[in-house]
Amino acid sequence: MNTKFIGAVVTAAAMLGLGGCASMDRQTTGTVGGAVVGGVVGGAVGGTGGAILGAGAGAVIGNQASKR
Repeated sequence: MNTKFIGAVVTAAAMLGLGGCASMDRQTTGTVGGAVVGGVVGGAVGGTGGAILGAGAGAVIGNQASKR
């Protein structure tokens, strides 16, 4: 479990680093950020299946939140 958590943190940091790209608009950044956070939380709670579902849900929530 510790290895999975470290891998998830490294992945999250890498994806958040991509959020600074100038070519990404606010909505895309929100979608990617939501997917990363959702995937990390879902992976910590429910393993691989949880990560997939969490990433999907996080992407939708991040996309909708960025529209406001």
